[in-house]
Amino acid sequence: MKIAGAPISWGVCEVPGWGKVLDPASVLAGMASLGLRATELGPPDYLPAEPSSLKSLLDEHGLALVGGFLAVPLHTGAQSTVDEAGRVAALLAAAGAEVLVLAAATGLEGYDERPALTDDEWRTLVGTASLVRDRAADHGLRTVLHPHVGTHVERAAEVERFLADSDLDLCLDTGHLLIGGTDPVDLARRHPARIGHVHLKDVRADIAAGVREGHVGYMAAVQQRMYVPLGDGDVDVAALVAFLRHAGYTGWYVLEQDTALGDDSPLDTPVRDTARSLAHLTRITA
Repeated sequence: MKIAGAPISWGVCEVPGWGKVLDPASVLAGMASLGLRATELGPPDYLPAEPSSLKSLLDEHGLALVGGFLAVPLHTGAQSTVDEAGRVAALLAAAGAEVLVLAAATGLEGYDERPALTDDEWRTLVGTASLVRDRAADHGLRTVLHPHVGTHVERAAEVERFLADSDLDLCLDTGHLLIGGTDPVDLARRHPARIGHVHLKDVRADIAAGVREGHVGYMAAVQQRMYVPLGDGDVDVAALVAFLRHAGYTGWYVLEQDTALGDDSPLDTPVRDTARSLAHLTRITA
């Protein structure tokens, strides 16, 4: 298995007020200490935005770059969205990455509000995703669409609609799918050929239901430890990994346990939690 880390597991998020943000050197050193050999990029400009500086920093910690997450408004049709995707794709490609992980942002701050789209806006979203895919392909990158809480592709019906209307593959994020009401194992079994990238998360279904039903905001749920190390929550990680391997998936498994660190949070918490996730993966794939 190709296993990578991600800065979000160390509490690094683009949302203002999310929590304490650790410096890049500490985060990358933490990944390396666990034997991880690759990472995703993290929020815009968290890691250096100049390719040689980025590659140098990653090399210092023995890490390769898998790809990067980009949440942009796809439903407006703005040229600036495609241009920003091109900028990020150029950086990712220059640093050796393989995949652009795209999400259909609402344009609002954070992930706690989600206005409804018109049918015309949905068609624009699908068309803009294709334009982003083409721009990324110019740089040699694949693009996958990431169903994500608080975006316009979140709920089960939206995931299915996107699969029907677009030819982009998905980033199968086990946590965000479950929160949005999709069984990630069932989705993988029904659409094995559309799984282009995997984010492995585990979540507590009780808190996830509260987010889905609108009783608690997403950021508050993360702060309540909705995400837990693999094996401690309600995602059937073992069944998912077994199926994907049987189906011939050979891509990356990115460990992502969305974390929000408070000022008094122990700084070794992300390392300990990621180590537990790695140990669980070892057990279920032995």
